[in-house]
Amino acid sequence: MSSPSNADWLTLTTEETLEPDLPICDPHHHLWEFRYERSANRYLLNDILEDINVGHNIVSTVFMECGAMWKADGPPPMRVIGETEFVNGIAAMSASGMYGPCKVAAGIICTADLTLGAPVGAVLDAQLAAGGGRVRGIRYGLPWDASDVVPKARTLPPQHLMRDETFRQGFAELAKRNMSFEIWCYHHQLPDAIDLARAFPDTTIILDHFGGPLGVGPYAGKADEVYATWCQDITELAKCQNVNAKLGGINMIENGFGWHEKPKPPSSQELMEATRRYYEFTIAQFGVDRCMFESNFPVDQVSCSYNVLWNSFKRLTAGYSAEEKAKLYHDTATRVYRL
Repeated sequence: MSSPSNADWLTLTTEETLEPDLPICDPHHHLWEFRYERSANRYLLNDILEDINVGHNIVSTVFMECGAMWKADGPPPMRVIGETEFVNGIAAMSASGMYGPCKVAAGIICTADLTLGAPVGAVLDAQLAAGGGRVRGIRYGLPWDASDVVPKARTLPPQHLMRDETFRQGFAELAKRNMSFEIWCYHHQLPDAIDLARAFPDTTIILDHFGGPLGVGPYAGKADEVYATWCQDITELAKCQNVNAKLGGINMIENGFGWHEKPKPPSSQELMEATRRYYEFTIAQFGVDRCMFESNFPVDQVSCSYNVLWNSFKRLTAGYSAEEKAKLYHDTATRVYRL
């Protein structure tokens, strides 16, 4: 097992697990190796098991594409199949029960280059075949910003890619195969996301990480201004009944809270108070039937531990009913991802 580079720092804030019996599906995590730009350069089965076994009742997870283990050769559009084969092997190991009751990567979100247009259908078919019945949809990185300070997606998308005709021809192939799409973008791209969701009402869409509210570069010190614009766009996006929202992934460096620069990691109470307006507004707009908490691990590990993160969610929902909690922590995710 590997330890994250900030392991000693993370141990400076430890907590008892809240509501340890509450069943959770974690619908957003990665698996990879050789990611030296991240706090965790390796995150394989034993590593995620170490996190999910800290005390919370994680019963299943969904893997999210991250450019891991692509094939070294073959037609470039098909090299992405390597990631699905890699993750499906880990999912099969977990499904044996030999590593505990949690079904890791019970659902797989892979990737495919939608800028290929309609021919991407062949890649989607290959992904479905490689996933052993676990592939549920795809993600294609959309984050774009004019500032060099703001991180770029691995795909290096141009501005307004979601409105591009060829991209949409590729997007149209998803519904034919009952595959969903993860919108991973930045907050100022949400109008494009709204237009895309309206154009494809029969495609299930999941908004990742609240639509990426930025707090670095030109957005530093403008949290209230960013939030106000974000609220307007989230209100419109929520009107699209085909869109679901993930609650989490807001502890990355680009979100601007600067947790990684503090003497010790935030407590779950500090995390919750700093970010609660994003959670509460999204839940109010989408409703618990279309919202699900996510860990975004090990990316968010740059700011907090897995235990503290889920504790922060549970502090947020302390006054929620048992039915509301069941949907937010488990039922919405397992329904959307057909687990």
